[in-house]
Amino acid sequence: MVKTNALQLRQSLGSILKKLQAGKGPILIERNSKPAAVLITLEDYQKRFVDREADEKRKELVSRIKQLRTDLPSELKSIDLIREIRK
Repeated sequence: MVKTNALQLRQSLGSILKKLQAGKGPILIERNSKPAAVLITLEDYQKRFVDREADEKRKELVSRIKQLRTDLPSELKSIDLIREIRK
C-alpha cells in the first residue's frame, strides 16, 4: 500500500491521484505519523459501498414482497404487490 502524509497530499495531489489510477492500490494518508484516511478509486468505492447498499435494498425489497405475498389474498397479482409496496 502506498503511503503519503497530509502535507505531501496537499502539495502533489495530481501525482498521487495518478498513482491511484495507475492501479497501485489504495493510498494510506497519514497525519502526525498516524493513519488518518485511505484514498481508493471510484471503481473500488462503488464495488465496496454503493453496490453493497443497492444489494441490501434489493434484498429488503424481495423480503417485503415475500411478506406481502403471505399477508395478502392469493388471487392478488404481482403488479398489485408492487403497487402496494410503492404506497
